[in-house]
Parts: sequence; structure tokens; C-alpha cells
Amino acid sequence: MVGKVVAVRIARAGDETALARLDAVAWTTASGFPSVMERAGDPFYTFFTDDSPPGAHLVAELDGRLAGYLRLKPVTPLAENAHVLGVMGLAVAPEARRRGVGTALLAAAEEQARARGARKLSLRVLSTNESALRLYERLGFEREGVLRDEFCINGRYLDDVIMAKHLGAGGGPG
Repeated sequence: MVGKVVAVRIARAGDETALARLDAVAWTTASGFPSVMERAGDPFYTFFTDDSPPGAHLVAELDGRLAGYLRLKPVTPLAENAHVLGVMGLAVAPEARRRGVGTALLAAAEEQARARGARKLSLRVLSTNESALRLYERLGFEREGVLRDEFCINGRYLDDVIMAKHLGAGGGPG
């Protein structure tokens, strides 16, 4: 990655078309869901929604080109759970993989979570997404649970792995 700098910023409304394109090419059956991939390929698909506006997304650029995104949102609307933020989607363009994009996005998400007073950053990942599991573990995320046979994709039942990183914001470890 010599000379290649990943820049992370908050998404803008003008990023929507590029993010929708990225969604259409980034997901595989190991990492995502065929129903989501089909939707992303729909010409009428809108990437941003009322509950996932541009401000809920971090965008990574590599060499000035959009290379990935991360959706960071509260895991529930409950005040009692406000100290937990969730990575509700992370995608990296195929040509930008293994170039530090995912790492930069997760570091920025952690920084933003801490700035917002979060004590915990959580996520869910399919058990078949081995490269994502390795990345999350390398960055300090720990497995907190497994939802056995949570999804049926192409006739195969897959586990969903729950992972989290305790940030210790607001006084002491989580």
C-alpha cells in the first residue's frame, strides 16, 4: 500500500449513485444476502433511506475514488441501549480489497463512536465471511455469540456471528 492513502469522510447526498453501484458489486454469497444483492441491482434502488441517511455512513476513498462504506447506527432506538453503536453494513469495492480500506473505515467508526460517547461497537457477520471475521478479530472485536442456522442462503443454513469491541468510553471498560 505504499503511496496509497485511504481517506474517510461522512457520506454526502451526491455519493448515492456511486454507493448503490458499489453495493451491487461488493456483496457475495459468502458475505451477504442474495435478496440484498438483487435489490442493489434494481435501477430504482435508493441507497439512502429515511433511517439510513448520508450522515449514517462513512465513505472511504482510495486514490480519490470511492472504495467502500460503513453504515454506523444505534442498534436500537431505546435510550437504555444508546451507549451501543452498530456497524450495520460494511462494503469494500472488489478492486480495493486488501488495501486498508476496511481497516480505515472501522478505525473511523471507532473514533466516531467514542466521540459520540459509545461504550461498545457491535456488528453481525455471516460465519462464511472468513476474511471479515479475520479483519474484525485483528482490530480487537470479540465474538459474543452465534445465532445458529440464522439464515438460509441458496439452500444452505448459515450461522450469524455477533461481535463487539468494548470502547470503555465514559469511564472504565465496558
